[in-house]
Amino acid sequence: MHATVDSALDPRTDALAGEWLTLRETAERLGIKPNRIKQLIHEHRILAVRRGGEPMVPAAFIKDGQVIKGLPGTLTLLSDAGFDDVETIRWLFTADDTLPGTPVEALTENRGTEVRRRAQALAF
Repeated sequence: MHATVDSALDPRTDALAGEWLTLRETAERLGIKPNRIKQLIHEHRILAVRRGGEPMVPAAFIKDGQVIKGLPGTLTLLSDAGFDDVETIRWLFTADDTLPGTPVEALTENRGTEVRRRAQALAF
């Protein structure tokens, strides 16, 4: 289930994602009320993990005031493949030479089909 995890991110995974946003900052960027962010996390539409005890969202998940296209479906596929939240962050932000770039970059560039194909293959 995609909810904020209680374990701290390892420094390598933390660094992969780059910029992080608090739930309030995420809500501001999306133009919604802060309590709606928790609902989006519960619905697997966005992912937050704990950093320094506070749930935070990678800034790369938001572009032009919206959750990047294809992220919710990709989160579901990775969850179905058994990935926890930290593993999901690591996978989304680790370079894949076959894309090229990282899966989150590919989603941002509207290449979600390629990303979802790779995520689906992880389940087998």
